[in-house]
Amino acid sequence: MYYELDNGITAPQGFLTAGVHCGIKKAKKDLALIYSAVPAVAAAVFTTNRVVAAPVMVDKIQLGKTHGIQAIVINSGNANACTGERGLNDAWTVLRATARSLGISEDSVLVSSTGVIGQYLPMGKILVGVDQAVPALGTEGSADAAYAIMTTDTFPKQAALRVPLEGTEVTIGAIAKGSGMIAPNMATMLAFVTSDAAIAPEILQHALRQAADRSFNRISVDGDTSTNDMVVMLANGLANNRPITSVQGASYQQFYAAMEYLLVKLAKMVVVDGEGATKLVEVRVVGAPNEETAVRAARSIANSNLVKTAIHGEDANWGRVLAALGYSGISFDAEQVEISFGHVPILRKKYVIDFSEEDAKEVLRQKDITITVALNLGSAEASFWTCDLSKEYVAINANYRS
Repeated sequence: MYYELDNGITAPQGFLTAGVHCGIKKAKKDLALIYSAVPAVAAAVFTTNRVVAAPVMVDKIQLGKTHGIQAIVINSGNANACTGERGLNDAWTVLRATARSLGISEDSVLVSSTGVIGQYLPMGKILVGVDQAVPALGTEGSADAAYAIMTTDTFPKQAALRVPLEGTEVTIGAIAKGSGMIAPNMATMLAFVTSDAAIAPEILQHALRQAADRSFNRISVDGDTSTNDMVVMLANGLANNRPITSVQGASYQQFYAAMEYLLVKLAKMVVVDGEGATKLVEVRVVGAPNEETAVRAARSIANSNLVKTAIHGEDANWGRVLAALGYSGISFDAEQVEISFGHVPILRKKYVIDFSEEDAKEVLRQKDITITVALNLGSAEASFWTCDLSKEYVAINANYRS
């Protein structure tokens, strides 16, 4: 059983956060700081884009060291991507300034940026922001931090829960940002996860990668993968649970299940907040021969702009779903496929079509919609989450830099 909490990344013991306005944006918070009272075990997954922002390069170096991680500093409004040697130097400068302000080792700090590509960081503003954020750190700062990492997001995304492990309560909290440049190809946005669990670093990395694969890697807004995306998790051990040192056993399974639940919850928030989105769509593929096939099929449908625009227009266009399935690369018999929108069967085996357009329309009027595709080839299944594609998405991205 999970006990859901309100205070995001400060819910676990020993974590403090702050979100401040340093002037990258005109009026909104634009710099966040996450701090652990003690060095924490760290795990991370990063963008698969070949064009990689400076903070991603720096963090990969930092995480290769044996030091625990104690702080993460994040700015929004500027991606520090495609900025060459100067961008790398700027990222290291922000990192060192953060360590100095906190009085901790430079090896224990990570950096992250999100925003417009190809512009240099306004270093004077960011360094002032770091000095402002340190004294603002507190246990009530999760919402401010969640606001500070937003770009085109319309609401901050945070969640936390508590789970009992062998009689000891362990807490996991998280914040995330993302509403555009979201594609299921890890990573898909920025997310920062904290826990007071005691866990071995290699076990935490294994858990985070698997949980990310089943959450953030199963969402799609527009099919774009950003240059800056990362999911970072810190676990500082202050819950004093018996350390999790193996993927075997009840403690790991309970911890992992809680982590996956939390990340799926955040992933759905990202999709709900997709740029211009009006509907949350779950694409559920069942009856697959294995999970990999189900994932490939669901991904193809969730990424289809024709499916997404049909959903926006509340059009039960099952042909677009079947066509997206057809180019997914999986092997299947099209005549055995069945498609339902919500509770309404749309396509039956042998291309039998017998449904009420009004019933289907009623399903598609809802804000939460499930498209179920039955391959009738086995017992495996998988879900992807996406949103509709609207005129507003074009408007937002046509004017992103203005």
